[in-house]
Amino acid sequence: MNVRVLSMAARDLSLNNKLFSMNLWRSAIPLGAIVLSSIRKENLMKYFLFLSEFIFGILFLLPIESSAQRIKTNGLNDGGIIAFPITGTDLFAGTLHSNIFSTHDTHWTAVNSGLTDTNVNVLVASGTNLFAGTKGGVFLSIDNGTQWIAANTGITNMYIVSLVVSGNNLFSGTFGGGVFLSTDNGTYWTAVDSGLTNTNVFALAVSGTNLYAGTYGGGVFLSTDNGTHWTAVNAGLTHKYVYALAVSGTNLFAGTELGGVYRSTNNGTNWTAVNAGLTNNYVLTLAVSGSNLFAGTSHGGVFLSTDNGTNWTTVNSGLKNTYVLTLAVSSTNLFAGTYGGGIFLSTNNGTSWTAVDSGLTNTNVSALAVSGTNLFAGTYGGGVWQRTLSDMITSVNHLTVNIPAGFVLYQNYPNPFNPSTTISFNLPSRSVISLKVYDVIGREVASLVSGELSVGNHTQQWNATNMPSGVYFYRLQTGSFTETKKLILLK
Repeated sequence: MNVRVLSMAARDLSLNNKLFSMNLWRSAIPLGAIVLSSIRKENLMKYFLFLSEFIFGILFLLPIESSAQRIKTNGLNDGGIIAFPITGTDLFAGTLHSNIFSTHDTHWTAVNSGLTDTNVNVLVASGTNLFAGTKGGVFLSIDNGTQWIAANTGITNMYIVSLVVSGNNLFSGTFGGGVFLSTDNGTYWTAVDSGLTNTNVFALAVSGTNLYAGTYGGGVFLSTDNGTHWTAVNAGLTHKYVYALAVSGTNLFAGTELGGVYRSTNNGTNWTAVNAGLTNNYVLTLAVSGSNLFAGTSHGGVFLSTDNGTNWTTVNSGLKNTYVLTLAVSSTNLFAGTYGGGIFLSTNNGTSWTAVDSGLTNTNVSALAVSGTNLFAGTYGGGVWQRTLSDMITSVNHLTVNIPAGFVLYQNYPNPFNPSTTISFNLPSRSVISLKVYDVIGREVASLVSGELSVGNHTQQWNATNMPSGVYFYRLQTGSFTETKKLILLK
């Protein structure tokens, strides 16, 4: 049973006020000059009393946590504005009632108005339209999630688990109801499942005029006429519980339950398992970014292949939750949605991950979609959330450009492992280094790196396929720095 569907079925499924005290103090001085020029002599004393009380309030009252709040400008309901300090690109409004209002928000925001089913399985963007597939049908938003409307006329099975756009066509895959087609942005739907002998359609993908459907238990089906007719294409696909499909050039990939990843180079006519280094074969999601193929797994995190699946490397440094349900790509940035762990971002092809879920109160993230300058997240029970891409990418880049304070050798992951593991290390400056592996009696068994590397974080995989089980040691050496750690190969 699909992990996502099981999860659904089980459920019926301040501002830091001290920081801006000085800005507000500075704003009070020019304000005073403006007001002084326009008031009469007899009112000067009243003004100075007022100004004193205002400054006193800023310096002594605002540091109290309960006396200030930070909210969006569309919540500006206090007209007694007395200061407009500016920091960077952010504008803040100070009021007579000790509230602070900001024009900038860097948190996730729920966007669920009109979304009557908040169990979201899939999201897809088409131009300015955003579609959400839920247990209660398809919903459409034309304003970045501000408002949603049901778009289900003609759909006879409302349990939507997959969506894909092909030109003017929108296809929805259902749990038990096959595939439906809309040619008018979801206004009307038509069943298109002739020849589709398995109607649990968990994945949909498009390549040119070919439409592929990945099913739970029936493998992969191909349609060359927009779903009017389907043909099973499963030769070599020995694991037919398909969770994910992805297209990269002339390659078609299928992520399966307990079978890992399969690749077809001839439109599904033949399939080959491509799992070298893929130590978790429960693949829930796939994503393509340039020549990189990423696989998200159940409790195994994210794997990267740079050679069309022939070899895989674990890329989980910083990924604190390895139950990865969904992946999304925006330019060179990769987002991972996890079950119970929120959302993570990698700006370096998975080498390192950073949590980007501030304000996200539902961390069971089942779907991700990029639309314009925004990232949308679908959750189980929490509906849809929105956050601007620049907020997350900029903040993570600020973190990742920091130069390490010193040499650091991290513990390999996974450990114990079979047959491959990833070793990460940090260099505070450009250095000539060696990274080698030794057995328990000190014999060198592998030289992983030998040469000059740039400043920053680095990862290296060791594939121990030809080595016997046992305890090994890996050593990072450069100049006067040497560090050794233990790793265990368990076959």
